[in-house]
Amino acid sequence: MLYFSEIVGKKVYTEDNIHVGYLEDLIFLVAENPIVTKIVIKDKANQKLIISTDYLQKINKIIRIEKEFLVTSLEENELFLVKNLLDKQIIDLKGNKIVRVNDVALQDKEKLSIAGVDVGFLGIFRRLRIGADNFYKIASLFNIKLASQFLSWADIQPLELIRGNVKLRKKEEKLEKIRPEDLADYLEKTNVINARKFLKILDTEKAAEVIGNLNINYQTALFKHFQTEKAAKLVSFLDPDEGVDVLLTLSKKKRDEVIEKLNPQMKAKILYLLNLSKEPIGALLTTEYLTVGPEDTVRQVLDKIKKETVDFSSLYTVYIVNKEKQLTGVVSLQEILRKDPDIPLYKFMTQNLVVIHLTTPVEIAMKKLLKYHLSSLPVINQEKRLEGIVNFDDITNYVLERIK
Repeated sequence: MLYFSEIVGKKVYTEDNIHVGYLEDLIFLVAENPIVTKIVIKDKANQKLIISTDYLQKINKIIRIEKEFLVTSLEENELFLVKNLLDKQIIDLKGNKIVRVNDVALQDKEKLSIAGVDVGFLGIFRRLRIGADNFYKIASLFNIKLASQFLSWADIQPLELIRGNVKLRKKEEKLEKIRPEDLADYLEKTNVINARKFLKILDTEKAAEVIGNLNINYQTALFKHFQTEKAAKLVSFLDPDEGVDVLLTLSKKKRDEVIEKLNPQMKAKILYLLNLSKEPIGALLTTEYLTVGPEDTVRQVLDKIKKETVDFSSLYTVYIVNKEKQLTGVVSLQEILRKDPDIPLYKFMTQNLVVIHLTTPVEIAMKKLLKYHLSSLPVINQEKRLEGIVNFDDITNYVLERIK
């Protein structure tokens, strides 16, 4: 077996020993048997030459091609190995999780083809050109296990391939095991057109779960592209409260069209919730909350609580945001007090949060608080950034005042 990291950058010669350039990339056919169809060479003038593997004579320590080679171009169902696979996220169908490609394994038998990918540290070490003797020294220093983490082509779902005009191999029964929030996180990194392609692979109920975990801006973009019948079908699989949240992001015309296509039972629930209140939650926002990073330890959080919450009337939860200030998790004060002081929050935080949006009606926010037994709800904007929180007491007092 040959790894791409072992041949990339090597000199390419013709059969009469003329130096053509350096190997920069490989092009492969996206199929059950991903044959390498072309090689990409950077010549002495820094130009890229795409050459069919029909002209390839040898590829190992030395790369040699026929002297009468012709330059060609990318064709349908072909993708670049570096651009579309290396360093990209894939679904490990065997392990039911999303992992990253650190190196690509090649098989050179009758035809050069992709055998699989390396998602472990060994792949990183090979690419860094660290000698085998140094693998274990570095691994030992950082307490890294160097067990092989090779995935065959049959065991992966290359998500990044939807960036090209390529249909994914359907593995619905495997994809069903991936957490909806993990798939949603991935889709938010791609564009709406590619997201729609991917959602078609899933059954409607699973697709609805994934959509429910997307940020509100992405949900809106998707539903604007869906045909009315498709949008109604997806909404019917959402919790009515979530369905209203999504529908409120659409134009009134589009919203009315989708509602008309819902089954009578779901339509009645949606209309009831929509008619409860025309007033959004924004008026009840409070900025009396604490945010920390996922890498922060319990000890650091407790110090921050002492310094930054002196004037707070109450504090029951701490919210975790990433470097982009997006809400990624939550922990209760009780959980923090029970954990070891040196444990980072990401190890025990709750990631599947119940959230509301600036357009969420007050009554729906109240229903969510009661349904999930929460003391407060985070309010996020279209980019999943925290705008503030609403407390159960504030909503209760507001509703009681309106009843009087």
